[in-house]
Amino acid sequence: MQPSRPFVTLTFATSLDASLALAPGTRTALSGPQSKAMTHFLRRRHAAICVGVGTIEADDPGLNCRLAADHDTDGDRPSPHQPRPIVLDPGARWAVSEDNKVIRLAREGRGLAPFVITARGSGLLPPPPADWSGVLQRHGGKYITIPAHRAGDEVPPRFRWAEILAAVRDEGLTSIMIEGGGQVINSLLDGPDNGLVDSVIVTIAPTWLGQGGVVVSPARVFDAEGKPKPAVRLEDVEWIPLGEDVVLCGRIQRCEEESIEG
Repeated sequence: MQPSRPFVTLTFATSLDASLALAPGTRTALSGPQSKAMTHFLRRRHAAICVGVGTIEADDPGLNCRLAADHDTDGDRPSPHQPRPIVLDPGARWAVSEDNKVIRLAREGRGLAPFVITARGSGLLPPPPADWSGVLQRHGGKYITIPAHRAGDEVPPRFRWAEILAAVRDEGLTSIMIEGGGQVINSLLDGPDNGLVDSVIVTIAPTWLGQGGVVVSPARVFDAEGKPKPAVRLEDVEWIPLGEDVVLCGRIQRCEEESIEG
């Protein structure tokens, strides 16, 4: 872990054809019960969970740890450690309300309210609506403002991962699970940003979702001669069967380019 950022675990569930969901905005169950339990085990050991605004709008997730507290034989007391939800929402479009599952769980003491990272309130962009901010603050959440950057006229402004992670670390959060959705995962795997990932854990379900799904596929990479090459490769790989699923664990291989003088 670098002092300027938290330890980063990239984790998600995918089909055999690398799809996260049947279609954009469609909630799709992939993980079996054992794999889901593993996810909550990991959440219990991370300080934060990160998802994009598309995921929170489509799935209305709880973003909490549902494992019972230690020594709770009845399983009715939630884990005393709950990860902090982090929502990436550059335009602050998520309508935060008391009805959101993540807010309800925070109100009931079964989770934490989210920190929403947005670009609104910076530069010429107006801040998020006061009633949305009020809901977050009442339950211990808040908006965190960082700049968004535009790569071209046709591309919407986007965050830079180094700035996202620095903002998370500034909140005292030393580890984070990045869980989705597709745009978030692909952007983190693209180019130099994948060097910010410390661990990768992928649950592979025994199903094909078919064409038209939300696919994990980072941008194409080319060598010095303009020929395509693999975008990302893992090393220190382990395969762990869990029920009908298989869990892939590894680290992103660091490519060191040799410089030739003369």
